[in-house]
Amino acid sequence: MFERILLPTDGTDSMEAVVETAADIAARRGAEVHVLYVIDDRAFLTLDEQMKTDVVTELEGEGEAATDRAATRLQDVGIDVTTAIREGDPADEILAYADTVGADLITMGTRRGDYAKNMMGSVSQKVVARASMPVLTTNLAEE
Repeated sequence: MFERILLPTDGTDSMEAVVETAADIAARRGAEVHVLYVIDDRAFLTLDEQMKTDVVTELEGEGEAATDRAATRLQDVGIDVTTAIREGDPADEILAYADTVGADLITMGTRRGDYAKNMMGSVSQKVVARASMPVLTTNLAEE
């Protein structure tokens, strides 16, 4: 059933719980895992082009480190891994990437936020609401 798992990561240490979950499912199913980092470009819409270029370059470095950490953990237990970095609205990019690679499961973290954040909607809430495939969320420890 689960042959291609999408694991979006934000690179925080608390993502280890999600990586462990994906590793367990993938190992049991013989599935491949796609690790995705999305640079949220909405955060720097008002920056001038040079500053935007500098910020994107820095965030790409963070994305590479984040996807490499997760990929190494998964590869260490014999799982085939593909990594990718995208730029855009995180929920939109996660869903588009899932469709592109034919993911049949998305496993991602979620944090208990304050009331105002929950009213606005989190990335995981948007993905759960809009995904055409199952989404497994793991509560992340508060940082």
